[in-house]
Amino acid sequence: MNKTILTITGSDGTGGSGLQADIKLINQLGGKAASAITSVTVQNTLGIQEFHDLSADVVRRQVEAIINDMQPQVVKIGLLRRADVVEMLAEVLRRYRPQHIIYAPVLKSTHGERLVEPRVYDAIERLIIPMCTVVLAPSDLPGGLPRRHGHANQLASALAYYLSLGESVDDAMLHAQTYLKALPADYAEGNSRSEELYNQFLANVERHYIRYSDVTFYAEQLNVSPRYLGQVTRRIADRSPKAIIDERIMAEITALLSSTNMPLKDIAYRLGFSSQAHLSRFFKKHKGVSPTESKKESKRG
Repeated sequence: MNKTILTITGSDGTGGSGLQADIKLINQLGGKAASAITSVTVQNTLGIQEFHDLSADVVRRQVEAIINDMQPQVVKIGLLRRADVVEMLAEVLRRYRPQHIIYAPVLKSTHGERLVEPRVYDAIERLIIPMCTVVLAPSDLPGGLPRRHGHANQLASALAYYLSLGESVDDAMLHAQTYLKALPADYAEGNSRSEELYNQFLANVERHYIRYSDVTFYAEQLNVSPRYLGQVTRRIADRSPKAIIDERIMAEITALLSSTNMPLKDIAYRLGFSSQAHLSRFFKKHKGVSPTESKKESKRG
């Protein structure tokens, strides 16, 4: 499957949401992002001062240039502020038929300002939403975390990345939520050394968790000591590096148990456990039940 992800949305000069945030997060995960901009905003951390919405013709040319050349099979849609852009986009996507379309509604700003007129959203509901694989809702966001600037946008970008790997929608959503939950509360705003290191650690875990579960490996990859890495993750996420690694492995085991008939010994081999018994002990330690019991409970549910 083509791993290019096309994001169609507005800009956010602060980098906390919009086009810039999409590209950042997708690239951070190891994906390949292409983009088409629908609206140029003038904004800072205090809010949006101006919109400069691009014409349907300009947006069309951007989208078709990427589709004709890079042929993305996952398209993420965010801010759409013009009805003619909605109509054009629906026509292009009906003709192109990407494998997945994700719509992350951008209707209000963080400060509560309305960004999309009701008639435009009516067109979105009528023309775009019926084509979508996923339309994100507040219930998709991981619980227990404060809502931050760009939170839903980050989930949509992570979801797009996992779908680009060929994962099922359920598995992709589980992995995206797990990744998002691990991000620091001020992910969109922070650029300090420790925050940068933390984000690099998460990206490395995502790339290597199947083969490596020891903290020392990741510390070496980041050229820091395990102790310092632990100080960083505890300060930002109040969790140890090992807890973050184990959570990612548990998410993968859970996904494989629920969505495949892969024997437990094969799952153990795939994820680098020394034996099936080793995996079972690991799973029970974290979830309180054995993998077999968990799978039975999942089927009953």
